[in-house]
Amino acid sequence: MKPTTILDVEIFRNWFAVGMLDVGDGRVDFLELHDDQPLDVDRLRYVLDRNRLITFNGDGFDIPIIHYALAGATTQQLHDAAGAVINQNLRGWQLADRHGFKLGKPRDHVDLIEVAPGMASLKIYGGRMHSARLQDLPVDPNDEVSPTQRVVLKAYCENDLHTTRDLYETLKPQLELRRVMGQQYKIDLRSKSDAQIAEAVITSEVTEAVGTVLRPEIAPGTAYRYKAPDFLQFSTLPLQVKLGEILDAEFVVKDNGGITEPPALAGQTVTIGAGVYRLGIGGLHSSETCQSVVADEEHVLLDRDVASYYPSIILRLGLEPAQMAGGFLRVYQSIVDRRLKAKAAGDKVAADTLKIVVNGSFGKLGSKWSRLYSPDLMVQVTVTGQLCLLMLIEALEAEGIRVVSANTDGIVIHCHRGDVGEMERIVTDWEQRTGFVTEETSYRALYSRDVNNYIAIKPDGGVKVKGAFAPPGLMKNPNSEISTEAAIRWLRDHTPLAQTIQGCTDIRKFVVVRQVKGGAIDQDEKPIGKAVRWYYSTSVTGPLRYAVNGYTVPRSEGARPLMELPAEMPPDVDFAWYEQEAADILAAVGGFNGLV
Repeated sequence: MKPTTILDVEIFRNWFAVGMLDVGDGRVDFLELHDDQPLDVDRLRYVLDRNRLITFNGDGFDIPIIHYALAGATTQQLHDAAGAVINQNLRGWQLADRHGFKLGKPRDHVDLIEVAPGMASLKIYGGRMHSARLQDLPVDPNDEVSPTQRVVLKAYCENDLHTTRDLYETLKPQLELRRVMGQQYKIDLRSKSDAQIAEAVITSEVTEAVGTVLRPEIAPGTAYRYKAPDFLQFSTLPLQVKLGEILDAEFVVKDNGGITEPPALAGQTVTIGAGVYRLGIGGLHSSETCQSVVADEEHVLLDRDVASYYPSIILRLGLEPAQMAGGFLRVYQSIVDRRLKAKAAGDKVAADTLKIVVNGSFGKLGSKWSRLYSPDLMVQVTVTGQLCLLMLIEALEAEGIRVVSANTDGIVIHCHRGDVGEMERIVTDWEQRTGFVTEETSYRALYSRDVNNYIAIKPDGGVKVKGAFAPPGLMKNPNSEISTEAAIRWLRDHTPLAQTIQGCTDIRKFVVVRQVKGGAIDQDEKPIGKAVRWYYSTSVTGPLRYAVNGYTVPRSEGARPLMELPAEMPPDVDFAWYEQEAADILAAVGGFNGLV
């Protein structure tokens, strides 16, 4: 089995280095180029040809720079090229054309930057994964470096290599799904995002069915009108008027390929019962704030989500990109059917891989760089989605059944137990008219800061959280997680806040990670980098500040930087700060009663 090597480069005017971490034994090695050291091109070529390479933004940066170095570039030339890639957004092939070298491609290379969700820097991903050490570049990238600084920079690069390895280990399930799919479709999908995979797979199957598919060219200024399906009908005059306004509106293609939101949608709201609903290209959103709704002896609280809403709209309305006419719908329906069959058979790998294709395809309808690009279809999907939900809400509220929240693909209903049968009849009728299917989840209580940030307690004690209350992960920075956990335990079990917070000995649950543009300095004016991790301390006064202008970093009063995670809980954690934060969360979601 070939070795797996994490690879990263460092470039300065008088020094170039390729850092390599062997995933198998953890050994780190460097190949260097400077005045006293020629680059070992034979060994570097061997690594590129014989190892499985793992990089973060390797396709966009490291690999083109390495091939320029293999072509004989000096450290100054490599430094200038790196600046062009970063500052001019130069692609690898453009760099190769400009400098006359051959841009090779490693035989076995995985670039993690597209696989990782959230489009963050490597340092921020490190903070989200609780990597042991966060470190910014310790030397100005435009400086020449001394032999002593080379040692410091190699330690910095080694830390980046370890952070990349952390990301590689975290993404292994996603990479395995991509490997399986790649074998099936004979396409290397390991370095692609979900949306890129969807495009590659669908395009491959459509090409096989109808021939070559080209990326469409749609001129800015092209206008589309929304076409409502026959089953979309409203009973009340205000919604009938709103539908008419949307049908008359023009959706115009912008220079970047996106769609201009017409006045009929932009900033518009509709009122149904006690609910106020915001319209927009992005989907339907209700407008509740600081809302707590509880099921009791007289009422049930039910979440009805539409299963695979956008894919279902595509198939129900027969939406097919013009450049894929005659093939797309057959292929898309086949993928949906194969996924359902795999899911029913318990074939989780097949079901999960096909789910990536089904759900990842929608976003490409709005990307002018995609062969799936169809802005008119994106309008059809998103507008149909929100209008159909409004149709369901209208029918429920007409019978006095209260809808307490709505968001993109589902609604939450607070219903008198005596009206459950009528509620189910209305939902079933809506499903039969539209062809969509809803899935029901019961809640014991729903606590909402707003429609995008809530805590829902299930009857069995399970919890569904969204937005600010969701746990940290690759898409979300840690932010005093223990305070949210304490608030949830209070809402669910009435566990005192202090018991949860003071009983926790995991410092990772107390940290905050934040991107600070231009870098931050601590209370002693010591630079601490652009990706900053801290906890709130009883022994620190004052905030962190932006290095560039001295402004306060938001919510950093009393913050002690924690760029290296300690083995033990620090003795100066300000538990009172975290208890107050938990109390503020409860107040924001309407769950505070003074007994915390």
